[in-house]
Amino acid sequence: MLVLAQVSDTHIDGGPRNTERAARVMDHVRGLPVDAVLITGDIAEHGAAVEYEIAREVLASPFPTVLCPGNHDDRARLREAFPDPSGTGRPDAPVNRALDLDGLSILLADSTVPGEIHGYLDDPTVAWLEEALAERRDVPTVIGMHHPAAPVGIPYVDRLSLWEPSRLEAVVRRNPQVVAVIAGHAHLAGATGFAGVPLTIAPATVNTALTPAESALEWPVDHDLPPGLALHVWTGSHLTTHARVCP
Repeated sequence: MLVLAQVSDTHIDGGPRNTERAARVMDHVRGLPVDAVLITGDIAEHGAAVEYEIAREVLASPFPTVLCPGNHDDRARLREAFPDPSGTGRPDAPVNRALDLDGLSILLADSTVPGEIHGYLDDPTVAWLEEALAERRDVPTVIGMHHPAAPVGIPYVDRLSLWEPSRLEAVVRRNPQVVAVIAGHAHLAGATGFAGVPLTIAPATVNTALTPAESALEWPVDHDLPPGLALHVWTGSHLTTHARVCP
């Protein structure tokens, strides 16, 4: 059995509030016997170097860690703060990274479009996914990214999620070793299906988005609910996801 902690949407902005909330989540993670930490984007709020300096310290842990950017991140500065173990990639190239554990692989793809909020998997990233999956043909694999590939039922989030998800769907359906897709971006814990596999969304550390049933506002966000994370448990045959909050 493997346990993966997914932390998302820390939005480190140099101020104490967002930093404290991310630190609270990471303190909880460090106290758990997890096998890896997955960070699914929007690490910084403005993509500034000083924000990544703070994030590098806050997100540090003794566990293997893999990450991908979100729409608030800057690819080059993210690379500087969190170097690619493979040492490849231009500063402005998509940040696509893999982590191989005993019996499970995690592929975190860069779904960002520089200068935009919505997500899209460009041709180099799709090619990277195909190549990485071909190398792991017989290994159960989780694909992750910042933007959800399916609607979450909040109109403004759905407008700004992964555009042309059929590009990812084709990859998943061609590769039966893919056991789940994970994402962040929506700022709430959620679960649905995509391309025949589970799709789960981790809560944000910075704040919580509200559904239309909870708020009639166009951009409904609760800044007072506690920060959260997702814990994924791989049993060897399926992935189960648990959402946790850190009051």
